[in-house]
Amino acid sequence: MVEYGLVAGTWGNISARDAQTGYFALTPSGMDYLQLAAEDIVIIDPEGNTVDGQRKPSSEIRLHVAIYRHRPDIMAIVHTHSVYGSTCACAGKAIPPLVEDLVQIVGGSVDIAPYALPGTDGVAANAVKALAGKFAVLLENHGAVGVGENLADAFTVCQLLEKSAQIYLFSQLIGGAKILPADDVKVMHQFYKDQYGQR
Repeated sequence: MVEYGLVAGTWGNISARDAQTGYFALTPSGMDYLQLAAEDIVIIDPEGNTVDGQRKPSSEIRLHVAIYRHRPDIMAIVHTHSVYGSTCACAGKAIPPLVEDLVQIVGGSVDIAPYALPGTDGVAANAVKALAGKFAVLLENHGAVGVGENLADAFTVCQLLEKSAQIYLFSQLIGGAKILPADDVKVMHQFYKDQYGQR
């Protein structure tokens, strides 16, 4: 995340869930990503209790617990504070379905979860609602969240979200973005789920 400019300092967080136990591994609170070691990762149960690890878990633990609870299809979560995604989040502007790679993996627009104090149940509840059946959400005045069936997919979602946010903002300078037809968005997302890659 640091290398790709998706976070600054120690902000943002990552988790991955174990399919058998429902436990998930979560990054610790306030630690430099470049200095993290395996023993710094915290293991959390589905209720949000620490079951292994010596570090304090990320302050956004409620966000991860809530998403996993409501989305059994999701096995990894990446929360970023990237520049262009956060710009859209601070402006209260959803990223419309304007780029084919984004809609394939996300399933449509990247919608806004209304503002709530970071680290609270409010952020978690708003994010779950705005995610609905999609794979990315913007947290108003905060940042972005990408989810997926694995960490690689969740990270790719965040990369494409940031690229698409940049395209969207730049397109506003030259007359606005053309939105993809809703039917095409559905077809592309279904294709991604069923046929994309070496399945």
